[in-house]
Amino acid sequence: MQIKQVLNKICSGQDLDYSEGRDVFQALFEGEISPAQSGALLMGLRTKGESASELAAAVSVALQRARLVHGLTGKTIDTCGTGGDSRQSFNCSTAVAFFLADQGIQVVKHGNRAVSSSCGSADVVEALGLQLLDNPDLVAGELAARNFAFLFAPHFHPSFASIAPLRQELGIRSLFNLMGPLLNPARPTHQILGVPHAGFMPLMSGVLAESGVQSAAVVHGAMGFDELTPCGVNQVIMVREGRQEDMLLDPEPLGFEACSPEDLACADKESALARQREILAGEGPGPMQDMVALNLGLGLHLLNPDVGLEECMHEAASIVRGGLKTLNFSG
Repeated sequence: MQIKQVLNKICSGQDLDYSEGRDVFQALFEGEISPAQSGALLMGLRTKGESASELAAAVSVALQRARLVHGLTGKTIDTCGTGGDSRQSFNCSTAVAFFLADQGIQVVKHGNRAVSSSCGSADVVEALGLQLLDNPDLVAGELAARNFAFLFAPHFHPSFASIAPLRQELGIRSLFNLMGPLLNPARPTHQILGVPHAGFMPLMSGVLAESGVQSAAVVHGAMGFDELTPCGVNQVIMVREGRQEDMLLDPEPLGFEACSPEDLACADKESALARQREILAGEGPGPMQDMVALNLGLGLHLLNPDVGLEECMHEAASIVRGGLKTLNFSG
């Protein structure tokens, strides 16, 4: 299908099928369509509303060009969100990743520097003295050393450099913003994926259900966060071996006190890093600890589905209050 036919189809409100999506994104990455046509494609998809098949096709094309990690065994997990919630919160997902690693779970965290938060996952990892990995061959060694490896996205997805000018010129949210959490080059067996808008949830869960992931949770936090929060009732879509199940997660019956979004915010990078260090030491503001515990509890439940969610939440709260025990940040 020619690009003009693709654009006409999108403009008429029709979704591209998987094959059409792969062809057009292949052409985009290879520079076979003009910047004007590429911009029209991304704007048209957003206006129509991206479909799971279109997103899955774009992810497939990007992974084909990625520097993938091979040879990992056992359970692995990633905790991340699309960003874009504009909440200037501390980096909860990275704290969750460290606590999971401290429990002996292999964490392959895929991320970048801050976009919508006060401090991005790469900023936290770097500040704590860990490597921003740039080579797939280093991942297994990092996991062996500390059950944690940080895959710095720009190093594993060099093909995105060619489309960076297009994204910068557009200056709006496009399908590429949704792709990040789906592009972990280590292909984790388990994943928590957060979105700032509930409308993105079925889109992301649909792609995950077809991806081969063993178990995942797509979450939309109360008050518009892209993580579970103690601020109110959270929305979750559980994905297990291709099956999807919607659920609501109310923190209060689980023993977490309600808080406001302001209780989770950090004014700048320095304060975000300070809160991160406090939380990892078993200290820090109660609402932030609770936010970490909620997401940690969900991660524990994903990895051990035979253990009830409530029990996992109570265990997570105890883990967070106790701080990290064994995680090695050096050597």
